[in-house]
Amino acid sequence: MSASAPVAIQKQPSAGPRAPRPLKPVIDRLLIIGLDGATFYVLDPLIQAGRMPNLQRFIVGGVSGVLRSTQPPITPAAWTTFMTGKGPGRHGILDFETYDATKHALTFNSTYEIREQTLWQLLSEKGLRVGSINVPMTYPPKPVNGFMISGFETPSIDAQFTWPRELKEEIFRIIPNYNYRTNWRRTAFGKRAQLAENLEYIANSFDQGARLTTYCGDKFGWDVQMVVFKLVDNLQHKAWKYLDPRTTARYPYEAELAARCFERLDHVLGELLEYANRNGASVLVMSDHGHGSLDGKAQPNLLLKRWGHLVLRSGWEQASTRAEYWLHRLTKGRATRFEQGSRGIEHDLAVDWTRTRACVMHAGIYGYLYVNLKGRGPYGIVEPRDYASFRDDLAARLRAETVESPDGRTVPVFEHVWKTEELYNCRREDNPNLPDLLLAPHPGFAVVRKIRGRHAVRWCSVRRLEGTHRVEGILALGGPNVRRGERIEANIVDITPTALAALGLRVPVDMEGRVIREAFTKELVVEPEPPVEKVQRGAEEAYTQEDRRILEKRLSDLGYLE
Repeated sequence: MSASAPVAIQKQPSAGPRAPRPLKPVIDRLLIIGLDGATFYVLDPLIQAGRMPNLQRFIVGGVSGVLRSTQPPITPAAWTTFMTGKGPGRHGILDFETYDATKHALTFNSTYEIREQTLWQLLSEKGLRVGSINVPMTYPPKPVNGFMISGFETPSIDAQFTWPRELKEEIFRIIPNYNYRTNWRRTAFGKRAQLAENLEYIANSFDQGARLTTYCGDKFGWDVQMVVFKLVDNLQHKAWKYLDPRTTARYPYEAELAARCFERLDHVLGELLEYANRNGASVLVMSDHGHGSLDGKAQPNLLLKRWGHLVLRSGWEQASTRAEYWLHRLTKGRATRFEQGSRGIEHDLAVDWTRTRACVMHAGIYGYLYVNLKGRGPYGIVEPRDYASFRDDLAARLRAETVESPDGRTVPVFEHVWKTEELYNCRREDNPNLPDLLLAPHPGFAVVRKIRGRHAVRWCSVRRLEGTHRVEGILALGGPNVRRGERIEANIVDITPTALAALGLRVPVDMEGRVIREAFTKELVVEPEPPVEKVQRGAEEAYTQEDRRILEKRLSDLGYLE
């Protein structure tokens, strides 16, 4: 079957015939529970305090450990890597956004941009029944042998966010207030009451995820089902100082509220573990990345400006740009970063492209740096013969840049500076939108595109401390034929090949992950099969201009689009 051909969909009740497994499986069914951004740094103290007994019992009864994320450790890249068993250089998703240097344009990523088949498509073509609930990078939903409710990047409930289509109305019947809002609100007065309201909203989202899992699982039947609790990540972004063991003592009341939110999550985990047990399923609990404190914001564009590689337009031209932006906002509504010209990309950073040699075009935890290469984009000035030496020089200077931390330590601004084709072991010819350099900041920093102030790093105060991503996520696996009480380490790219092998299915030979054999008491039969065909990108556009406005605000509220 061609990778781009539609999947033949057959609704099968759970009591109906099961698809044959060509190899000897070690698990019968699999329930995957995604805790977006979860980290043992937060979970371990809660477990030790007796506040997450269900998760504790599950971990003790199986294997667990650190699950390393992608580079960059950000939601779209990581969850897509999980779903495909291949890295960003293969599936094409690095961030929420993609910069097309040939058009000098930013676009939001969706399922249309994923170049490889996902776990849901692979299993569907093999006849297994699947269910996917709120997994990021599943909008617009694609046909599967089962059901799909799309994830975080769904603009609103006005969109078509389910497969099959009629499932949408059923969701509103069982959860009338279902929505995709993150809903974190701030207030100058009554801050504790507002925090309690925010946390209750998040806790309710956990209940809704469990409700959808059992309802849809029972309705459609399933061999592999997954639910992601996305707002775990949002909670840590916004309430990190109430969760970090280093700072919770300063905020005892707020820390107690945040801990109770995790208790609600543990209650939901208990319900799902019991549901899996009733259905004879093994369970995998995982996160797409970890979390830690946001100590500072790295400003590579400030460095590029200081070194003479990035030039901003004159004050008069910048004032003109701002006036044009506000005129557009008053007459046509708020412009987004995805519009062309001075009202789009230029609003945050008024770049003089005729004199700029390099710029970080977007930033989401990491920085995505593009050389303004002649012949590639409309404003290119760097000669192709100078590209390699210029890029090498930039990488060396960025790696050498250091700052002094508030406690007097000298730390590098960037822990790694990669040439993306080397990092992902791919060809630039096959990936024309890859950044020329990927900037991985020092742990505790997040890269921003904007330029504010005069320092390479803008330090964040403890009083306003928030969270940001780390590479170290979590993994816990339990069920028949799984080892007990052992620690393992794996990479997020390993999950899909492991799931396929454990289910008694062959593993496409071009998957980049390994099978985690050490998690099981029985030897897994691992047989390769030919690589699946790449998904052909059509001309579809997932998002309207209004959709983009909604998503831009949602992501900006979490600090992803600075």
